[in-house]
Amino acid sequence: MRRPMTLPLKSCIMALSTALVACLAAAQPAAPREVKVLIVSMFGPEARPWVEPLTLTQEIAVPGLSAEYPMLRCNDQGVCLMTTGMGHANAAASITAVMLSNQFDFRKAYVLVSGIAGIDPKFGTTGTAAWARYVVSFGVAHEIDAREMPTGWNTGLLGIMTKAPGEKPKFAYNVESVRLNEALLQKALALSRNAKLDDNDKARAYRANYKAAPANEAPRVTQCDSLSGDTWWHGDLLGKAASEWVKTLTDGLGTYCTTQQEDSATLNALARAAAAGKFDLQRVAVLRSASNFDRPYPGQSAYESLMASTNGASGGFVPALRNLYAAGGPLVADIVSHWNVWAGGVPPP
Repeated sequence: MRRPMTLPLKSCIMALSTALVACLAAAQPAAPREVKVLIVSMFGPEARPWVEPLTLTQEIAVPGLSAEYPMLRCNDQGVCLMTTGMGHANAAASITAVMLSNQFDFRKAYVLVSGIAGIDPKFGTTGTAAWARYVVSFGVAHEIDAREMPTGWNTGLLGIMTKAPGEKPKFAYNVESVRLNEALLQKALALSRNAKLDDNDKARAYRANYKAAPANEAPRVTQCDSLSGDTWWHGDLLGKAASEWVKTLTDGLGTYCTTQQEDSATLNALARAAAAGKFDLQRVAVLRSASNFDRPYPGQSAYESLMASTNGASGGFVPALRNLYAAGGPLVADIVSHWNVWAGGVPPP
């Protein structure tokens, strides 16, 4: 005859069953977090203006990120912020780690690269917020010291496997020049056109040394293109070479105005993610705000101008940081608040 199960034994089995179900549930991988907007900053001060306005209070550690910036900050609206670390290598490594992480779903996400930069005084001033159409690499090149370059050359910089400056090289590295989605660029410009940009007395006083607009005017939102390179170059002659380099690599269509270190590497890492089916490369916008001029005002030496850029004398650092959110925030807000439209692609004007 079968004995009836005693109450203590029955309770024990039920408890074990409940624990087993809970254990199995915990063992199941969590569904990837769907991201609507990923904001990419390069160092802490660039990230800071976004945190409070967007309530980015959720911290998510991601293996492979910089030890200095090991996690993403997110909110419940589908917005996340990452900080790559400065320079090409850090940007590429960090973007790759995040894009290939199983913690997130970026297939419909928009990426906003948001950082400070130097600016050509012919196209902007400190605090100017510039949306890029082209991102061009300034590091993939041959270079001969100007003291040894052939007679008649105006720069020692020339394309890989070319014979002289001004010859367009074959794009063998896949980072030389990238054109961003025009529809997204125009949408970003339209949304930020009336943004109220920050400024200060120190920046106004410094920019008054420049004798022509827009260098001596108040900052504004504009469109011009960006040049990536880990070398912090400076001065009129290198500036002229940079402008000509952008024209050469964009068939005359690009207009150089901002200089930064990371964007070519960031875009290359995003392209790898897109090739893996993890991301849509047509959903990238690049916003750079000017913290300093990349060449001197009349009567100032290139060295003096560089020092003013690195020691804060130009007054542009704080306004540039604040203007990242001022100019980029409207795009993020529109994507989130009208996600039913943006999810399928950039909406028409």
